[in-house]
Amino acid sequence: MFICGGAFDGIEKIVEKRMGNSGLGFGAEIKNKQEFADEDIYSKVIAQDLVKFGLIPELVGRVPVVTGLKQLCREDLIKILSEPKNALIKQFTALFEMDNIELEFTEDALIAVADKTLEKKTGARGLRGILENVLMPIMYSSPSDCTISKIIITRDCVENGAEPELLRDSSRKPVTLTTKTAKNSNKRAI
Repeated sequence: MFICGGAFDGIEKIVEKRMGNSGLGFGAEIKNKQEFADEDIYSKVIAQDLVKFGLIPELVGRVPVVTGLKQLCREDLIKILSEPKNALIKQFTALFEMDNIELEFTEDALIAVADKTLEKKTGARGLRGILENVLMPIMYSSPSDCTISKIIITRDCVENGAEPELLRDSSRKPVTLTTKTAKNSNKRAI
């Protein structure tokens, strides 16, 4: 099975013209992209529309099913961030756990990440980039500070680049590798 996907910016005009909904002159109704999305015009795309858009007929002929998808909303993006087995939040949490640090995101922080993604119109792929921008500075500094026990990412961290809340435990000692542990970690690296 092959799945072809893409953003066909402007195809809504081709579909509307084919359906006879386009108008000319002073009485024409002018719609913006949001109105096209609300009207669900993308579900009415057919193979001929793709050819008129610029795809070669040989390729379009090999795509038997054409389906229009709706844009992800805030709630969808938050679910993508946190619910799947390999969700981004779970991946970053596991990364920090390697340094014995608990990572926590407030609900407002997740909303801010989703809102920023919607604002940039990058879809689910943009979530990782936003999270990396927020976490990158602390990812480099936290392993060298053994007193950090928990990092809390807030809305202010996402929106304004504020420092995350750090909970410290002064009784924590740096992790030192023994000769046996070092040999085992070298084996895993190979």
